[in-house]
Amino acid sequence: MTGGDAAGERMRRWRLVLGGGEGEGTGCELARRDAAMDGALGALYGGEGRDGGKRERSRERSAGLGASAPSVSRWLGDIRKYFPTSVVQVMQRDAIERLGLSTLLLEPEMLEAVEADVHLVGTLLSLNKAMPETTKETARAVVRKVVEDLEKRLATRTRATLTGALDRSARVSRPRHHDIDWNRTIAANLKNYLPEYKTIVPERLIGYGRAAQSVKKEVILCIDQSGSMAASVVYASVFGAVLGSMRSLNTRLVVFDTNVVDLTDQLDDPVDVLFGTQLGGGTDINRALAYCQSQITRPADTIVVLISDLYEGGIRNEMLKRVAAMKASGVQFVTLLALSDEGTPAYDREHAAALSALDAPAFACTPDLFPEVMAAAIEKRPLPIPDMNTHR
Repeated sequence: MTGGDAAGERMRRWRLVLGGGEGEGTGCELARRDAAMDGALGALYGGEGRDGGKRERSRERSAGLGASAPSVSRWLGDIRKYFPTSVVQVMQRDAIERLGLSTLLLEPEMLEAVEADVHLVGTLLSLNKAMPETTKETARAVVRKVVEDLEKRLATRTRATLTGALDRSARVSRPRHHDIDWNRTIAANLKNYLPEYKTIVPERLIGYGRAAQSVKKEVILCIDQSGSMAASVVYASVFGAVLGSMRSLNTRLVVFDTNVVDLTDQLDDPVDVLFGTQLGGGTDINRALAYCQSQITRPADTIVVLISDLYEGGIRNEMLKRVAAMKASGVQFVTLLALSDEGTPAYDREHAAALSALDAPAFACTPDLFPEVMAAAIEKRPLPIPDMNTHR
């Protein structure tokens, strides 16, 4: 690209960013395709809103996209035509938030036009109770597509990581032949190498326990279903289904707001789990932990994963006492402020600090890191906590 072409491309990009308003100063004329892109951007971001980008917008801004389903459907088609998928997903989220278009997602034809992602699933789940029966089938299809894509991305690595962790945690000193860990046995006996025979004499065998023959660990996923935790609920449901499919793990999935619902019997289908949640409402972490505590029968072999922003509406001191009691009994307790690809979440820093003082540090976790966190908990080694100083 020549210097002149590069300068022209910069002006084109600035023109699309600035929107062509009075005094924008680029002097750049847009070609036909660029003009269509500019129109799609202007319909969403053009004009001045009353509240700096929140849901309530001025009449001028709302009119840009139109209030009818056909207008929005055309706009959705346009942005999918002109922008990559990652940008389309951002624009859809902005349209729902800035222009209050959630109710249009109750129409099947609208759902068929959107680009499905985790955040859209969260929006659909929040609308679940208001959704007419004619729309629910389409909504479930959208949710299932996202869930299946996530399972393809996450399941294989999760199973491999946790199977290895379970085997290592069950390692025995007198293994049967089929249970010998040959790599570690050889490494431990290198000093016994006999050059004349080109072999190693293994004085000490290191092996695995037969982890697949019986349940080795109990896992309880305790998920805050308040509205701010939507993406975390989606990912946790997928991971719950993956963990539930592993014979050596006994997995329980509990969701809560001010009430507690045990969805363990639906773990074989994460879509059913998601539609069993009810995003929004208050938060009673203490009540949820009381239920989880009542389900623990083997504390030393139990991992409790609390996924919450820690904005407690229940009894704070009781919540902390329960965590302390579980840890004292041998439970591995993990607190995730979020399970999503987002940045650092909003959370109650006072409660996070109190948990950290109990040696139960709270931190945000990406889906890609979650298998490593669980593997560390299974092996009872330090958790791979990102940005430790941020969460102290």
